[in-house]
Amino acid sequence: MCPQRLTSSGALRLGRVTDRVNAPADAPEGDSLGRIVLLTTSHRVAPGLLSWPAWQTLRAADRVLCADAGHPQLPYLGEAGVVVEQAAPVARELVDYCAAGGRTAVVLTSAEGESALTDGLARLAGSGRESMPALELLPGSYDLPGARLLDLVQVMDRIRVSCPWTGVRTHEDLAKYGLEEMYELLEAIETGDREELREELGDVLLQVVFHARIAQDDPDEPFSVDDVAAGIVDKLIHRHPHVFGEESAETPEEVKAHWMRTKAAEKRRESVTEGVPLGQPALALAAKLASRARHERLEVALPDGDGVGYELLALAVRAEAAGVEPETALRAAARTYRDAIRAAEEARGETRGEAGGGAPE
Repeated sequence: MCPQRLTSSGALRLGRVTDRVNAPADAPEGDSLGRIVLLTTSHRVAPGLLSWPAWQTLRAADRVLCADAGHPQLPYLGEAGVVVEQAAPVARELVDYCAAGGRTAVVLTSAEGESALTDGLARLAGSGRESMPALELLPGSYDLPGARLLDLVQVMDRIRVSCPWTGVRTHEDLAKYGLEEMYELLEAIETGDREELREELGDVLLQVVFHARIAQDDPDEPFSVDDVAAGIVDKLIHRHPHVFGEESAETPEEVKAHWMRTKAAEKRRESVTEGVPLGQPALALAAKLASRARHERLEVALPDGDGVGYELLALAVRAEAAGVEPETALRAAARTYRDAIRAAEEARGETRGEAGGGAPE
């Protein structure tokens, strides 16, 4: 069964109908014409967990209709004693029904937002000749922040099961893609392209969910995306005692001190170099090692040596001490160099064009 959801187009259609349904000036006042309630729900909230206004409206309604026989809310409404008619609501019939005695009809909307009904109601209201019942759009459940992550997990699960390529991927297969996506995210940050940033964040998030889904299939030590999320939640809470505990921190430096202190207690490492991945770019690696040494107030002389490598090491340590990320600084300089190369290419092309009448065949 497909998840129940109200698409953006369906929500807009319902909203526009509620805006357009206005009774004529001589229409009866109050509730004498009844009301039609369009009840929407979110598939990201467990079925049956409806708002109190939704339950009140459902239980007090004279009639409840739903065109979708597989709607996930139906079993729970049945358990609550709410009788639901399995029928596609028709605008003319509902308007007449509600107007006869001020009745209330509730329509449990399907995924597409009942376009036939809402279009019919809009036509009746727009004619100016109808005395219309009150029309209400009632959200029965709401998405919480982060609810779309549930969609991502569901989509990834389906692809893992049904896609021949995705179904056989391993962590090792995806390693290079994770690295590429992080570099693309970094470029989006550095260029300031907001649309690109949003897209690249999604690609990085996909890598996390993909790896977690692969891990779920491990026969010996499986874990799921929920285990991943639980682990980082616990870590964030533990390392922010000034937010979730009784510690205090007024400056970023104090926050960092809390973080490093709790991290050291968790990891129980024998050396500050433990946990520094040696596979990262060389300038970043040098800066990270320098940062660890400086944080621990270790006086470490740079190793003696000749060659560009030792010169770069010294530059990376100096940059870190000055609060400059050497990788970022070098990339910025490299982009400037790239632009200079392109300018030189264009200038050379123009010069050749002037001297030789254009590029050779």
